[in-house]
Amino acid sequence: MISHNKVAIVTGAGTGIGKGVALALLKDGYRVALAGRRLELLEKTAAESGAGARALAIPTDVSNPESVRLLFTKTRDTFRRLDLLFNNAGTSAPGLLEDVSFEQWQAVVDTNLTGAFLCTQEAFKLMKSQDPRGGRIINNGSISAHAPRPNSAPYTATKHAITGLTKSASLDGRKYDIACGQIDIGNAATERTTRFATGTAQANGSIAVEPLMDVEHVASAVVYMASLPLDTNVQFMTIMATKMPFVGRG
Repeated sequence: MISHNKVAIVTGAGTGIGKGVALALLKDGYRVALAGRRLELLEKTAAESGAGARALAIPTDVSNPESVRLLFTKTRDTFRRLDLLFNNAGTSAPGLLEDVSFEQWQAVVDTNLTGAFLCTQEAFKLMKSQDPRGGRIINNGSISAHAPRPNSAPYTATKHAITGLTKSASLDGRKYDIACGQIDIGNAATERTTRFATGTAQANGSIAVEPLMDVEHVASAVVYMASLPLDTNVQFMTIMATKMPFVGRG
């Protein structure tokens, strides 16, 4: 374990990519605020890490401004600063575009886009006022920030929007020594991607098995991005299962 006093917030830390990244950061020596809707899953992540008081479980609804403010207040009060925000919390509403309800659309936008904005906003407030000043924000953009899967309009729209948020935050954060980058992930093996191993819809209407990669490789990539000095930034990184149908014609 590396000895340092850096502090991170990871949203969606109870499962999947968020859990993997949180565990990797804790292993690297970070103090980590684990944010997510379900306290029991956050506590499970904390227990699995063996990090003791360096892991702080904070139930959070990222789509709720007051809940987000409370997350950052508790993090500041407990750990005194914030060096890294990993905006990872996300949801989807798969289905035919014409059948997606307004409520489904709104839920995806509220979590994936509004949630990332609210967390970024609170991170800016904290990072620009702390001493030493500054910090880093890493957004989980997804391969869908580049190209959609069939029947994924709400999710894909929000992930394209995340790219705009990343660029704006990167620009607006410069004067505060805040670096912002984005990691676009393709086919990490999590609870959400298990169906890929048995077959999932392709752009041409067929069903095909897709390869997966270990989520630990994603976590290692995020730790690398976070390890850079604030005068250096990975603006965009794509990490994916090598043979997944993404580049070219699939």
